Amino acid sequence: MAITSLKNFTVPISANGTDNAGLLMPKLKYRFRVQFVKFGTSTDTTELTRQVIDVTRPNVQFTNVPIEVYNSKVNYAGKHTWQNLTINLRDDATGVTSRLIAEQLQKQFDFMEQSSARAAADYKFQTNIYILDGGNGNDVNADLEAWECYGCYLEQVNYQNLAYSDSNPATIALTIRVDNCLQKPDKSGVGGNFAVRALGTAVTGQAQ
Repeated sequence: MAITSLKNFTVPISANGTDNAGLLMPKLKYRFRVQFVKFGTSTDTTELTRQVIDVTRPNVQFTNVPIEVYNSKVNYAGKHTWQNLTINLRDDATGVTSRLIAEQLQKQFDFMEQSSARAAADYKFQTNIYILDGGNGNDVNADLEAWECYGCYLEQVNYQNLAYSDSNPATIALTIRVDNCLQKPDKSGVGGNFAVRALGTAVTGQAQ
């Protein structure tokens, strides 16, 4: 097979298909890293990063607000909500993963003394999710995408079940509530400065 035919291994853009340029390499699901900033009370949270099994990328949803009119309705986007992140971790035999999670839970609420933090800023942390290019060792990896999630706290911690019939590792599932997420690099992601809120000064004031 001639190598030039590989440019046809994709969807034709135009009717005659003369503008095909081949398929772009996709980001791969298994090439990722999760980092936690100001999680718990320990200064080193790298072991938590090593024990990650999977993670959901951020999801955002806008509240739909309808305006009732004569024979129909129109809609506009209301306030947005960032959906929870979910992270599954292996519960290592040294207890490091479990201890780091316990530190964060105790920052949010002291279960022994039944005492809560004075303000949310006292316990919130940052979660960073990176999609990597596959580099490792002497070949330094590069970030193809980075999500920075701010104002995080543990909404739910599930220590999962144990079973004599199951040979898989014990795991801990985290549900993380976030306030805001930005996608890097700035020029191609959510939060980038490339979208205008109005076309010049021609603001019509119309709902649509």
